[in-house]
Amino acid sequence: MTVTTAKWSLEDYHRMIEIGLLESRHVELLNGEIVNMSPEGPEHAQLSTDTADYLRELLTHKALVRDAKPITIPENNSEPEPDLAIVEPNRAIYRTRHPYPENIFWLIEYANSSLNKDLDIKRKIYATAGIQEYWVVNLKHHQVKILRQPADGDYRSEITLTEGEISPLAFPEITISVQQLLKGEC
Repeated sequence: MTVTTAKWSLEDYHRMIEIGLLESRHVELLNGEIVNMSPEGPEHAQLSTDTADYLRELLTHKALVRDAKPITIPENNSEPEPDLAIVEPNRAIYRTRHPYPENIFWLIEYANSSLNKDLDIKRKIYATAGIQEYWVVNLKHHQVKILRQPADGDYRSEITLTEGEISPLAFPEITISVQQLLKGEC
């Protein structure tokens, strides 16, 4: 017997949110499937908050740093909630819709228990959508994976850092401390 999973459209998902069906659930839409989100531990929560504050200082007037807010990827019926989305400063547009891939400079996920999902499902979703840069901060191994050059549903470039500095593709003039991302310190 073959089991087929029912897929949800973005419209279905938004209707469920509007009527309160998903109100008490911490979920996201990935490839048309409603997926539970892993709870954040204290380290995850504080480091992503510290990084958001740090990036806001570095990117003043250049980008918005949205923390734990949805982005919409229409082409694969996904509405993930990355820990940090660095997006174009289109505040008026985001009152009517979430950022689309063309509005995103890069995404950052902090991962502990969600590492497999972040490096598999989300990686492929973001690459397929053409998001130019995706960083995964691995809290267990104190590493930052920098994924770039999306093509054919994956990223062609993958760099793992434990120290030093990195410049995002969208803002090569800005350097970001890897220590800040991993430990909240410059």
